Parts: sequence; structure tokens; C-alpha cells
Amino acid sequence: MTDTRQNRETQSREVFQRQAQWAPASLLPEIKKTPGWAYRWVRTSMAGQADATNVSSKMREGWEPVSLSDHPELHLYIDQNTRFKDAIEVGGLMLCKTPEEFVDQRAEYYNNQTRSQTEAVDNSFMKENDSRMPLFKEKKSSTSFGRK
Repeated sequence: MTDTRQNRETQSREVFQRQAQWAPASLLPEIKKTPGWAYRWVRTSMAGQADATNVSSKMREGWEPVSLSDHPELHLYIDQNTRFKDAIEVGGLMLCKTPEEFVDQRAEYYNNQTRSQTEAVDNSFMKENDSRMPLFKEKKSSTSFGRK
């Protein structure tokens, strides 16, 4: 008997493709990130009023505006009436960058601040501890099965 069946690989089947679903557009465009740099959108205005205080504080923290020449793909998205020439500003937010080391150092600084404040609160609270009526009593429970 001769096998007249064809291999599955030689058969063509229609590929089932799910129809694309509509989703609301992102408010900010996606950027091509450069390795070694962290990106952030910095508020330049709110409710139509310029927010120079926020911009200057972020600049002092080490954030610098991203040049439009570095990301020409965003040319269509920028505000034409921006106060920051050659910067990428969309809807009152300006794209800024800083070295990743600065972001790591900032996170470590605030982690140390949080740790220090937590220890201070714990020490202040435990200062009121009295052995006759402890604030915290270590409770240990155990579960055993069968005979001991």
C-alpha cells in the first residue's frame, strides 16, 4: 500500500490573525533610549502657567534638556510655542536626561534618609519601653504534628 498523504509542512494553512484592537494613544511619544542615560519628563507649565521653579530645581539636580537634534523622530510631536529652543516639549512637559549613575546615587541618598528617619522613630518609640509592660512582646507559636 502506498501512503498518499502529504506532510503537514507541505500543506498550507491560513494563519489565524487576531484583529488589531483600538487603544487610546499615549499622551507622550516613545523615545529611543541611549544606554547610560536615564530619561524623565519634567513639568514646564501647569494650567497654562509657566513653572520655572520646577524646571530650575530639576536642572540643579542634574537633569538636562534633550536636544531635538538627538531625537529627530520626535520633531512632529513638539510644541511650536516652546520657550526652550531645540528642546523636546510636549504638553507642558520637557524631555530631560541625566547619567544613570546620578539616578542610582539619588535613590541611595533617599534610601539612607528613609532608613535614618525610620531608626530615629523606632528609637524614640522604644525609649518609652518598660520591662513591666513592654510595647512589643515577641510571640512565638509552633505547630507540631504527631507525638513529640
